[in-house]
Amino acid sequence: MADRTDDLRASLAATEPAPPEMAAYLEKVRTRAYAITDDEVEALKDAGLSEDVIFEQTVGVAIGEGLRRLDAATSAIAG
Repeated sequence: MADRTDDLRASLAATEPAPPEMAAYLEKVRTRAYAITDDEVEALKDAGLSEDVIFEQTVGVAIGEGLRRLDAATSAIAG
């Protein structure tokens, strides 16, 4: 499993920084992804962001949060 998480961490580190106008959206992805609406994504596109940027940033934040949770669980189990 370490190789896979290492690959994910490397891929995440290579992701371009998010545009500032995505901050609120990406925080919502981190904390309540289930509540993201099509209107929120459309607002990002209306602000001039491409679907590729929105997708890459969304996936990057989701991976980052998943790894953070994995690390927390691993630490709790290890005691």
